[in-house]
Amino acid sequence: MKRLMALLLVLVLSISVLAGCTPAAPAPEPAPAPAETPAETPAEPAASKIAKVGLGQNISIAKSKDKGVDANGNEVLATAQADVTIAAVGFDADGKVASVTIDVAQTKVAFDADMKVTSDKESEVKSKKDLGADYGMIKASSIGKEWFEQMGAFEDWMIGKTVEEIKALKVKERDESHKNVPDVPELTSSVTITVESYIAAVEEAWNNSVDATGAETVGLGVETHINKSRDAGTDANGNAVTAQAQVDTYMAATAFDKDGKVVAAIIDNAQVRVPYDAEGKVATDKTVAGKTKVELGPDYGMVKASGIGKEWFEQMTALQAWMAGKTIDEINGMKVVERDASHPSVPDVAELTSSVTITVEGYQAVVTEAFEMAR
Repeated sequence: MKRLMALLLVLVLSISVLAGCTPAAPAPEPAPAPAETPAETPAEPAASKIAKVGLGQNISIAKSKDKGVDANGNEVLATAQADVTIAAVGFDADGKVASVTIDVAQTKVAFDADMKVTSDKESEVKSKKDLGADYGMIKASSIGKEWFEQMGAFEDWMIGKTVEEIKALKVKERDESHKNVPDVPELTSSVTITVESYIAAVEEAWNNSVDATGAETVGLGVETHINKSRDAGTDANGNAVTAQAQVDTYMAATAFDKDGKVVAAIIDNAQVRVPYDAEGKVATDKTVAGKTKVELGPDYGMVKASGIGKEWFEQMTALQAWMAGKTIDEINGMKVVERDASHPSVPDVAELTSSVTITVEGYQAVVTEAFEMAR
């Protein structure tokens, strides 16, 4: 009987195969539960392209004129001229230019036949960039471009280059007044000004650069006054006084973070004096480059009159340190006190009372302009 049952089972299975039937597939195992996705790690913030900021400048009074007569016998009146070229530069971690703004405070102080100042001593003097189209270069430009337009093209050309690459720019002499005009295809149709003083200012900015980690933009602020220029005449004691032009140019290169706070500020002052003798001739060597207050250092001589025994550059270092981490509104909101008519805005905050006794309104102004013009 068992043998018969086994045969029947074999017969049934054989019929199933012949009919194309397949045994039922085993039930699939349940899919494993998906592994828990780990929380995403926040990406590191991109490093700022600006790693350092620098301020560079150079000063010339070479174009100042004596009182006298020209080749045709016509009277020539004395005119002092101070050309202060300034560059605010942001450099990346490789020393390449990431941001650059260059300007020139070209200041003229005119005198009449009696060596009295005829220029408006109370008005702020505009820089070349401030003048814009009013500077008037386009009338003499062979390419139909104003100074600010040519400088904009030159600044753009500098971006991404090291100082050594900028200094290696191929140049040509156009005439006696234009000895270093760019001679590269990228600039021949956009820059016909002579560029040696601008390159020198950028190089000095690199040499004097300071850390600006976290900065996103850099700006330049410039402000110039001639109100301390004097006429020829006599003093209160009846002594003869000769004429003198005095040009005070405040400057600031300032780096700002993404929130508009100061990362680093570099402030300086070019106090340029052009003295005249009794005949109306420039009484100093016009070929010698001027120095700023920072460059003069201890030779500026403020420490002798300082109530806190600190030189100008030391006081400015303290002011710059105080500005770091602050917004423009906070800087301009500084509490100040009038010390005397010449010092109407002396810091009156605990952090500065023992380190800064100079009046600071001009320095606040140029840092503010640097913020407004930052890029």
